[in-house]
Amino acid sequence: MAEALVGRDAVLAATDAHPYALLTTGGGEGVTGVRDGSTVVWITHASVVCALGDGAVAAATAARLATERQPDAPRWWHLPRLAGATPVAVRVRDEWDFRWTREAPPERMGEERAAPVVDDAGITTLLDLAFPGTTTRPGDPRVRAWWAIREGGRVVACAADRSRGGVGFLSAIAVHPAARGRGLGAALTAALTRRLITEYGIAALGVMSDNVVANRMYESLGYGSSIPRTSVGLA
Repeated sequence: MAEALVGRDAVLAATDAHPYALLTTGGGEGVTGVRDGSTVVWITHASVVCALGDGAVAAATAARLATERQPDAPRWWHLPRLAGATPVAVRVRDEWDFRWTREAPPERMGEERAAPVVDDAGITTLLDLAFPGTTTRPGDPRVRAWWAIREGGRVVACAADRSRGGVGFLSAIAVHPAARGRGLGAALTAALTRRLITEYGIAALGVMSDNVVANRMYESLGYGSSIPRTSVGLA
């Protein structure tokens, strides 16, 4: 029988304080969930469904919760990897990995060039060119700070610090196409990861599962722990 979970502490207890649960329940207010065997599904304060456990069970639970919460049902579900179709119609589906590390990365050449910046225009220009699909942008209230590497006054690599819930979180990692292949992404990621490990003791990020180059880089920086995810935006 499914067990109702009320509050962040209940969800963290049910998930053994998994890093993904720590991050997504950050903020704490209004978190509710359900535990069905080894699968835990919760709705965050931002009305987004997240889950750990079995993908099919999580999707079925999310569909039930969506029906119960009409017309204000969560429109985004972040679930364990789904092997088949979702039980509802979706407009977008992404397969990605949530990766984390508790160890400081090996030092990378050029790390000293990475630093926090305030340059919304420069970062927007880079993201429009190098990572147009990212939802993390200047002005996003989830971003604590932007980090970047500059060359000739221009932002050629950037990353957002979206830490919360006791987990350091990197997002919107991008390198200018003309500057790729020189280790700038690794240098920036290493520098910010080192900073977040010092602050939180853990750093995490998300990466598309089929991005072989990025996954290889993150593994080389110590991001060896991972769980496969399926994210869907409802139609």
